[in-house]
Amino acid sequence: MPTVSLSLRERSYTIHVDNGYLDRVGEFAFRAGISGKAALVTETRVAPLYAERVQVSLEKAGFVVSQHIVPAGEMSKSLTCAEQLCRELARAGHDRSSCIVALGGGVVGDLAGFVASVYYRGVPLVQIPTTVVAQADSSTGGKTAVNIAEGKNLVGTFHQPALVVVDPTTLVTLDTRTLAEGMAEVIKHAVIRDVGMLGELRQIGMEIGLGFSLKTLSRLPDLMARNIGIKARIVEEDERETRDVRALLNFGHTIGHGIEASVPYGKIFHGETVALGMRAALNLSVSKAGLGQADVQRVMEIIDLMGLPTVLPADLQTDVIANHLARDKKFRQGHIRFVLVPQLGQAYVSEDVTWGDIEEAIEALRTPFSY
Repeated sequence: MPTVSLSLRERSYTIHVDNGYLDRVGEFAFRAGISGKAALVTETRVAPLYAERVQVSLEKAGFVVSQHIVPAGEMSKSLTCAEQLCRELARAGHDRSSCIVALGGGVVGDLAGFVASVYYRGVPLVQIPTTVVAQADSSTGGKTAVNIAEGKNLVGTFHQPALVVVDPTTLVTLDTRTLAEGMAEVIKHAVIRDVGMLGELRQIGMEIGLGFSLKTLSRLPDLMARNIGIKARIVEEDERETRDVRALLNFGHTIGHGIEASVPYGKIFHGETVALGMRAALNLSVSKAGLGQADVQRVMEIIDLMGLPTVLPADLQTDVIANHLARDKKFRQGHIRFVLVPQLGQAYVSEDVTWGDIEEAIEALRTPFSY
């Protein structure tokens, strides 16, 4: 079955990918050298669906498990929630020999990962992502963070997991909107590194309105492993984003994060803002990097098929978005570093994009895309 190895010397780990792997979490954790107590961190929507299965698997492998359930939604990615979770772990008797198991989407993965990085100055982390965006992207790579009022993900750490277990069958319980927003990260990977995925994504986009069929579900392990492989190779090259390689994963995220930070958390899903950001980045790639208009149309067709937004909500002001961009962690001392694609499958970090260019790109999002 598909597995991906991420090599970072003593921080190396394996990502196991296949349908039904929730029932093998304990086995994989034991094989990864983890043992003892496990704090299973999940959220209110995921817990009734999968927490018992994961707990049974861990207990069969000899773990003593406590469950910790946080409210679903972006508001749980906060310093307040992180403190509450740390206090729960202490009261449950967890110490430096315990591990934290994150079961859920990106919010749970980020929150539990952040707590794992600071609790007793760092304990092992097992990631079990249950959404498309978490499976294809955020569960791998070691970035953890919580939000503050001034911006998304501004307080965080690098803390690589000891193990990642991806079970695509968890996606069948997601609603169509959540499925679609996760696919934005998959489209991003195709645009920056693997143009060959676009054909498959077009087919999935044509099916997604009906939910994942059994045929679609059967090919998801390979698709997820392919995406995880892209992320893994980039992380191996540039773990802490110091060489402009890992920054390529920010394609669509620069303006996307500015949009996301301009509305109440959760009003617009992360992947939806990334889709808008990708449209803006594709347009800037035409004017600044020579990307062909036919390539833009190819990607935009897939974004449309996925049901992702392509037009900015009318009540969002350009200057508000720009102000949030100025505080984004992707900028160094206010200097703009923007990911562009000269052709599909390739990307680079440009320093030629101006604030005026960004404002024009945001304004262009106010009208429907023209094929």
